[in-house]
Amino acid sequence: MATENQTDAAEATGTAVVTRFAPSPTGYLHIGGARTALFNWLFARHHGGKFLLRIEDTDRARSTDAAIEAILDGMRWLELDWDGDAVYQFARADRHAEVARELLAKGAAYRCYLTQDELATMRAEAQEKRQPFRVRSPWRDRDDGDALAPHVIRLRAPQDGAVTINDRVQGEVTVQNAELDDFILLRSDGTPTYMLSVVVDDNDMGVTHVIRGDDHLNNAFRQLALIRAMEWREPVYAHVPLIHGADGAKLSKRHGALGVDAYRDEMGYLPEAVNNYLLRLGWGHGDAEIISRAEAIQWFDLAHVGRSPSRFDFKKLENLNGHYIREADNARLADLTAPRVERLVGRALTDSDRALLAQAMEVLKPRAKTLDEIADGAVFLFQPDPLEIDEKAAEAVKGAPDGLLAAVTEKLRALDGWAAEDIEAAVRATSEEAEIGLGKLAQPLRAALTGRTVSPGIFDVLLLLGRDNSLARLDAVHNYPAGA
Repeated sequence: MATENQTDAAEATGTAVVTRFAPSPTGYLHIGGARTALFNWLFARHHGGKFLLRIEDTDRARSTDAAIEAILDGMRWLELDWDGDAVYQFARADRHAEVARELLAKGAAYRCYLTQDELATMRAEAQEKRQPFRVRSPWRDRDDGDALAPHVIRLRAPQDGAVTINDRVQGEVTVQNAELDDFILLRSDGTPTYMLSVVVDDNDMGVTHVIRGDDHLNNAFRQLALIRAMEWREPVYAHVPLIHGADGAKLSKRHGALGVDAYRDEMGYLPEAVNNYLLRLGWGHGDAEIISRAEAIQWFDLAHVGRSPSRFDFKKLENLNGHYIREADNARLADLTAPRVERLVGRALTDSDRALLAQAMEVLKPRAKTLDEIADGAVFLFQPDPLEIDEKAAEAVKGAPDGLLAAVTEKLRALDGWAAEDIEAAVRATSEEAEIGLGKLAQPLRAALTGRTVSPGIFDVLLLLGRDNSLARLDAVHNYPAGA
């Protein structure tokens, strides 16, 4: 068992740190899995070590190529690059079986001939006594079984004493060996179990630190029995509390237990915002909330991972995303937003449209917390004639004083150019001549130009639309009330 001092030495100038992320490809990259990957990645990068990726595809019935690609795609989106090639666990089944046979040869494992009926009887007896079911095989101390008859291979786990793990997150955790059972290493068909495969792969990959969800804490004690039977180096364990919903319940889809692809494609979050949020979800560095990638690598440690479950909060994630949107490059935002705009307007954007979208980012992104909000705010720039005017905007146009929109249209038409200062001067002059506040002109003007009552500043709207589009839209609606 690794002590704290041994751990510190391994993380300093001794053995290089090696961490791993080992998802099962039975679906998308879950947001909780993404946090586990991030913590492993940061710990390895902080110590100048290696971060490895292992695809645990031994469940052949549920593992799919599409799920594997979804995991790899999610990792790439979050920029969690792994060292070397991804390891596929199923391809190493022969190696796993080899270790089981080695344990059998050295007396650390045994052939068990218990039938399913016998196991069912043992399970029923345990339930009747209200005891946890642990296999106590009569074959543990027998060697008269027929090696050709159907059997499994079980680990001969220690039954006396206790095991203490100095977990880097949970602290010292002790389990009595009597609570553990002789788990199966090889099934009756010769295939290795998850518990065996994980231990063999971690050892062969040189993993020094196993950082994973605390739902695996019990597995650590069983895996240690196997590690010690093989006399392998023991990893340092760090079991991180799971993520809960805002109501304290186990994270579900309604709380945000979705794949990272949903945060990207459906909700419009930036990867740097998701990374920053996941980092702060159970780990902290003083009062720092906005943490760059470089700072995260510099600061990350296991000592500041909390022992209590974190609560997922979409509002905090949105606020972080808004920050990173404001900091993002305009051309990049335009590229990310363009497909969303195209879906909203029902057509492909031209090169000039995309250039306009990039130009508009300076006025669109300060108001937005997601890419969807940016796209929604940009729709007015690309709508075809005649402009669709929603109900509230139609009311705003109808409510404008008689002749007001016609007057501002003529002042704008009289401009020699379309400079920002000239546009503002024309609009302000119209409101002054009508003896009304600028807001009472801006609202119907905004409605006429965008078809909505919410948009960027009215001067920005006019400038982005350009002279021809602005005048055409105003010509189309300034007589709207009379024909309504």
